[in-house]
Amino acid sequence: MEKKHVEASEQEVRIDFNLGCKCRTNISLKSLNQTTPIVFKVQTSSPQKFLVNPPNGLIPPSSSSSFQVILKPQTQLPSSFPRSHSDRFLIKAAPAPDLETSPPHTHDLNRWFANTNQPIQDIKLKVLYVGPFLLHHSVASAEIDTVRSMIKRQKSIVAHLSPQQSMKLLEAASSSGSVNMLTLLLEAGLRLDGSPGPQLAQPTIQEAEPKHDGMALLSNITHKEDKDNEAGMKKGWTPLHVAATSDREDVMTTLIQENARDDDDKGGVDCSDKEGRTPLHLAASKGAVQCARMLVGAGASRNATSNDGRTALFRAAANGHLEMVRLLLDVGADPTINNNHGRSPLDVARDKGHKEIIDILERGELVLTAARRGDSKQLESLLSKGVYMKHCDQYGLTALHVASIKGHTDIVAMLIEYGMDLECQDLEGHTPLHLAVEGGSVETVGVLINKGANFNARTKRGATPFYMATSMGYDAISQLLQSKGATSTCLASSSSSLSSS
Repeated sequence: MEKKHVEASEQEVRIDFNLGCKCRTNISLKSLNQTTPIVFKVQTSSPQKFLVNPPNGLIPPSSSSSFQVILKPQTQLPSSFPRSHSDRFLIKAAPAPDLETSPPHTHDLNRWFANTNQPIQDIKLKVLYVGPFLLHHSVASAEIDTVRSMIKRQKSIVAHLSPQQSMKLLEAASSSGSVNMLTLLLEAGLRLDGSPGPQLAQPTIQEAEPKHDGMALLSNITHKEDKDNEAGMKKGWTPLHVAATSDREDVMTTLIQENARDDDDKGGVDCSDKEGRTPLHLAASKGAVQCARMLVGAGASRNATSNDGRTALFRAAANGHLEMVRLLLDVGADPTINNNHGRSPLDVARDKGHKEIIDILERGELVLTAARRGDSKQLESLLSKGVYMKHCDQYGLTALHVASIKGHTDIVAMLIEYGMDLECQDLEGHTPLHLAVEGGSVETVGVLINKGANFNARTKRGATPFYMATSMGYDAISQLLQSKGATSTCLASSSSSLSSS
């Protein structure tokens, strides 16, 4: 039987999920050893999504220590919730009598684990995605089993909602037409706090669980929005267009779910009106950030163009919607696409005098240039000001790509520290690790791998970093990759396993 060295405060990593922002939770570890310090390290199956701070540490005898799990900003809902089917964490713990008098630096602990003969305890933690955002989404989507499971795993979630959140949840449940959903929420402690609200019709038993179409779900929109709705029909708008231009997050949630179920759906979330505008175009024009985030999460094209050649980013830049511009750039919208008159988002921002948007679009190019030149001073100055760093050139190369191929190891480390995606791909599917191999820098390859880069990633033609290193005769890099577990030297061979380092 495996000997226990520590106890975790939680048996699951519980993430209070929200779209587009970092989500944090803390896990505490208590040492069960009264005489010897305990070393621990934390690994995740999804290093591209999670950060762990600190990733390892030393716990004094009979003491406790904690680490923070950070979910990077996500543009899509979890593939499964509340229980994740793919995300998990592994905590390794072992007694360290040799470290009682000379504790090592944090970065030496991984090396200590690799060489120790001490018995190692493994603690496996699954991931739960919970919180008001996912609860509202599930209620609006009439997913009663998911709602029941969320309440079971986060018992106080309903009772602790604010009056405004409670009212929105009740409205979503009423719109779903489900008596069972309303009953479940009321039994879980849904409160209205005595405040007056809209008189929501209680569905009868005979009306329970009806199928709602999109236009029926829009019937409760205000009188002004009804007029917009009527005008929108003449423009060829779908219910998604109306919800986007009206900034109705609650309706958008349900319509997206309905689109996913509808086999007769024509165009899905990228349906276009008579002018070729998608719902994302209209959300961008209106500055409806949350609706835009939902559309992107549901698979909306970031770079779709309307009949006049304008993208959603072009419309956001033209109308001066700073947060919308930030969102669209973050999810990969291309700032180099011109309209039918050859004007780019940057051009129209200059025409309109939107200074902050101009700065974002211009400085994205400066980040790329500083990374290419290895100018760490300028790059740090730009990144510290929150400048957009995911700008890419016409080949899809980001700052992390160009720094990797140039072997600018300090620049690579800085970009990763500021949250640059290790698995970003250029137009041919190369990750920064592929280009670090091509550049021949063992040190840069090592930094990327140690930060969690997938050493078995494949380009569109099926090449792994190990295949490239072997083909180019880089023996030192090949040996490094092989020591980490890379084995395939065949182009487009069988599927590779993800790195868990």
